[in-house]
Amino acid sequence: MREWFRNVLLAIVTVAQGMLVTLRYFFDTLRGNRRLGAYEVDGTFTHYFEYPEKPVPVKARYRGFHRFDLTTCIGCDKCARACPVDCIYIEKIRNPVGKGFRVTGFKIDYSKCMFCALCVDPCPVDCIWMGWNYDISCYSRDGLIVDFAKLPLDIAWGQATLNPTAIAASKVLTEPVWVKPPDQPPAKPQPATTPSA
Repeated sequence: MREWFRNVLLAIVTVAQGMLVTLRYFFDTLRGNRRLGAYEVDGTFTHYFEYPEKPVPVKARYRGFHRFDLTTCIGCDKCARACPVDCIYIEKIRNPVGKGFRVTGFKIDYSKCMFCALCVDPCPVDCIWMGWNYDISCYSRDGLIVDFAKLPLDIAWGQATLNPTAIAASKVLTEPVWVKPPDQPPAKPQPATTPSA
């Protein structure tokens, strides 16, 4: 019986400690003083970051919206098979010259994606990785289906921000932005000519 009362008392003390921390941050925010790391900032949290002009910084290992390098993708479907919620759809055609496939569509449905990063590790050529962007706000679910094969390379590859405007523009296109050029057939050896005497 004494052990039970000790557990109840420990639970009450633990909840009270957590609530005190919450109340301290609440009143600090109300007063306008918020500690961010080693800096003392005047103003509330939203005033400091002024989202979306000055976005909230994220850690280096943050798992945001994917980045995809279409130029190195070999169309192996390993990322789609590893996805636990089946939100990756790959369209490909067999390469007419040489071996392998050409990727004509690489779609991710972000209304299903749970950002687990299980699609990143199986890729043999490291053409997909987790980015740092966390906002592609849109008014319809159609905007949550991103076809990386139809995005401009600088946006899909991560040099520019994945944004709703680029995604909407990619849905208007009928052809992929980048198509892998066909492999050149090997050059035929020239017959050796003998000098005439």
